[in-house]
Amino acid sequence: MAADQVSAERAAWLRAEIDRHNHAYYVRDNPVVSDADYDRLMRELQDLELAHPDLVIAASPTQRVGAAPLAAFGSVTHSVPMLSLGNAFDDDEVRAFDKRVADTLRAAGRLRPGDQVEYFCELKLDGLAMSLRYEDGQLVQAATRGDGQTGEDVTANIRTVRSIPLALQGDGVPPVLEVRGEVFMNLAEFDLLNDAQRARNEKVFVNPRNAAAGSLRQLDPRVTAQRPLRFFAYGWGEIGEIAAVRHGDVLDWLESMGLPVNTGEHMKALGADGLLAYYRDVAARRERLPYDIDGVVYKVNDLAAQRTLGFVARAPRFAIAHKFPAQEATTTLLDIEVQVGRTGAITPVARLAPVFVGGVTVTNATLHNEDEINRKDVRIGDTVIVRRAGDVIPEVVAPVLERRPADARRFVMASVCPVCGSAIERLEDEAIARCTGGLFCPAQRKQSLLHAAGRKALDVEGLGDKLVEQLVDRGRIHSLAEVFGLTADELAQYDRMGQKSAENLVAAIDRARRPVLGRLIFALGIRHVGETTARDLALHFGSVESLMGADLDALLAVNDVGPVVAGSILRFFAEPHNIEIVRALQASGVAPQPEELPRTQGLAAKTFVLTGTLPVWSREEAAAQIVAAGGKVSGSVSRKTNFVVAGVEAGSKLTKALELGVTVIDEDALRALLAQASA
Repeated sequence: MAADQVSAERAAWLRAEIDRHNHAYYVRDNPVVSDADYDRLMRELQDLELAHPDLVIAASPTQRVGAAPLAAFGSVTHSVPMLSLGNAFDDDEVRAFDKRVADTLRAAGRLRPGDQVEYFCELKLDGLAMSLRYEDGQLVQAATRGDGQTGEDVTANIRTVRSIPLALQGDGVPPVLEVRGEVFMNLAEFDLLNDAQRARNEKVFVNPRNAAAGSLRQLDPRVTAQRPLRFFAYGWGEIGEIAAVRHGDVLDWLESMGLPVNTGEHMKALGADGLLAYYRDVAARRERLPYDIDGVVYKVNDLAAQRTLGFVARAPRFAIAHKFPAQEATTTLLDIEVQVGRTGAITPVARLAPVFVGGVTVTNATLHNEDEINRKDVRIGDTVIVRRAGDVIPEVVAPVLERRPADARRFVMASVCPVCGSAIERLEDEAIARCTGGLFCPAQRKQSLLHAAGRKALDVEGLGDKLVEQLVDRGRIHSLAEVFGLTADELAQYDRMGQKSAENLVAAIDRARRPVLGRLIFALGIRHVGETTARDLALHFGSVESLMGADLDALLAVNDVGPVVAGSILRFFAEPHNIEIVRALQASGVAPQPEELPRTQGLAAKTFVLTGTLPVWSREEAAAQIVAAGGKVSGSVSRKTNFVVAGVEAGSKLTKALELGVTVIDEDALRALLAQASA
């Protein structure tokens, strides 16, 4: 077969495949491939058409954007087409883009020799593109991108999105204004939506992008009104004459009329080096953003320069999207094994064919619990979508059902622990199955030791994963108390432990013999007893002996200790081996120090949540100051939270606080409260 014919057949197949995926993604909100797989198909077709220009046809996916509108909605023809953007995937492509722009502008006399192009940089939100049409300042129409020329009329639904003004503000409102932007969901709000869906036994959404798209395509606007949709403007369509000379100026003007603009994440940059610096800064902060993004966008800032650069068939020449490595990819689920945690929790883990996702090669991913596996209908042998965001543990999002093999097998939870052979049980009111072996189980022993050595417990620096694994596997350590019998000479014989490291570890162990009582209680690893509850128990009982002898009524008298926590404490100390560990710790010279009472009670009954980076204090330092003033520090925001202390890059906790109406303060306000409390 001739090479030209092979290329033509390959191009035809790619066009059909991409069209199919466009329909599944944009029209049905049910993608069957990952973003990474889709990008590879599109890039292959683009490269093929570049090498063989005669293969380019008007109906090629490279010549248009998205897919046709749903028939259930009316159609809207965009007065100005909603074009897509070209993509860059590495530094070289960004530098090539900057060079093309600079060369064109210099040739047109719009850039002096030696000067660099000024760009406007912004985040590429992973949502649904939207066009809002205002006439005489009133919102009259909203339409999706559709195929770029014609979109779906979703005006009734958009009117329910509270961040979108129904009428523009100010004196300079033009007769006609088309605003282009993105409809999306914050991650915290997306999680709450899925929680509500599960509670109603309804379908949960795979990701915030699909949730936003599905919400906007509801035929009943009352359903859309219940969904936490948001909007950011980033451009315009039909607009008439404008006085602004820069892209950023227009966005400032849009914001002045009451339109939401993501101004906090915008930046101007000069040349390719400036663009890449912005990209790397955003990439480092990506996992802490309150919403999903899949890259950043660079636009030439000068509007006259934009007009000089113009457009190609499907994208502007003056802008480009710099994509992040895909956070989702598809691979094969080879097997499902289980891991045993500190409290005996049995966690199913997916063993995957290696796949590059989120910047690393992934071979394992969490499946959370047996109910989640059944809910997602994930089976061994499936092709699955795997997601990884930042340092978050990869997870299996969903199976690709159309690729399911005939011999795919359902997961069956083991009846005995794979580590120690003890029975696995699951209580009726819990989603987690657990090994009943306790500290007899080496897996639980390892995790218990790591927990006890942690910074918030005994803070034994140097007692890490690898060493604990060796100590338990060789039978040297069976309980926390035996850690205090380790010597530098014997530790120096273990892998990766030199004499100096061994001596430093023994010194850290010695320092841990005199912990504050609350830290020791937390180190014991009693289920449901976190560091705050451990401190409350220490303040109330004053000693481990008193805590061990407490009955149900005595435990329930402790602040914030309810029946669940009290029952867990009683069960823990009803186990003889746990009593033996406490006695052995005492025999090893572990003598806890009294828990310090708060310096004042000025913040008594006040609960704080810390989020983001504070300007002076670390969060640990701020927490210590709050506790010393009688307050409490929690890790999650609820209606019982009194204050959220927000620093730079505060994330979902800040979002939830605003939703619940919780008071948000900064570090200066916290310091003022502390000063008032101690006065």
